[in-house]
Amino acid sequence: MRSIWNGAISFGLVSIPIKLVNATESHSISFRQIHEEDGGRIRYRKFCELEDREVSGAEIGKGYEDADGTVIPITDEDLSHLPIPTAKTIEIVAFVPADRIDPLQMDAAYYLAAGGAPAAKPYTLLREALKRSNKVAIAKFALRGRERLGMLRVVGDAIAMHGLLWPDEVRAPEGIAPDTDVTVRDKELDLADALMDTLGEVDLEDLHDEYREALEEVIAAKAAGEVLPEAPEPARGGKVLDLMAALEKSVRAAREARGETAAGEKAEVKPLPERKTARTAPKQAGGKKSTAKKTAAKKTTASASAKKSTARSTAKSGEGAKKTAAKSTAKSTTSTPKSTAKSTAKKTTAKKATSRKRSA
Repeated sequence: MRSIWNGAISFGLVSIPIKLVNATESHSISFRQIHEEDGGRIRYRKFCELEDREVSGAEIGKGYEDADGTVIPITDEDLSHLPIPTAKTIEIVAFVPADRIDPLQMDAAYYLAAGGAPAAKPYTLLREALKRSNKVAIAKFALRGRERLGMLRVVGDAIAMHGLLWPDEVRAPEGIAPDTDVTVRDKELDLADALMDTLGEVDLEDLHDEYREALEEVIAAKAAGEVLPEAPEPARGGKVLDLMAALEKSVRAAREARGETAAGEKAEVKPLPERKTARTAPKQAGGKKSTAKKTAAKKTTASASAKKSTARSTAKSGEGAKKTAAKSTAKSTTSTPKSTAKSTAKKTTAKKATSRKRSA
């Protein structure tokens, strides 16, 4: 890997020659600017405003514009005379526990490679000291025209350095949190914990850039003149009306996705009570006949066929028996136990039938 900066680590009175190497690389797909009418490339050319001509990169230097508009040329030779020790040195200033570093301060990452054979021994000494102390080194260094903070830590057999933002470069989260009073119940926290436990951990090696893969697929289809793949419909977002129900559903879905819940088996959470139960519950015995008729109408086809067979058998006993059977059937649809209603109806029908036979 090509080094981007050469210098040394200052570890007390020990100097360790090192090379700075980028630890990360970008895999993002870049686009060119084109003229939409004819597909021609759009290029930016650098012109000197005094000579009104295009200049090459070798002719371009740096300059500082003063308040009055005067430009002061600054050369690399001028920068080499900066009166600070960090111009070519990574100066370690402290060793602290890793949890003292706020992740918000993390910036670019680099590897520090030993600069030749003489640097092998002090490089290894610093690496092993960091390992044994379980701490990270805080350092100051200058790169790309400014002094920066850095955090040195051990990665495998190498020393890595993370650039850190200065504390005053990290904004305070003012006005970010909700400004309304919200109460979170223990049951809601329990469900959130259950969801976190179900999702569990993940191996970062298994994660990949799906957006880049989809973009490559679109580019390939466009180049081949094929039909572009259809984008999936975005999930419809909505207001969360019942947070508990949403959490319970999330726990079930996560467990089923991991294969922890068998088909048809409910997740280990208590279902919410259905609000419609109280509305559809039948009234107690002794209610109005109209209520009984409405309830009887909602019965299944099997109940209807049973009523027809009962009505046919009682038709032979006369019109009085029909009215009695209808009343007993209406009573059976209420909350009174079915066995009691049937026995009462049979006794009433039997007594009247016997009286009619005797009178005949």
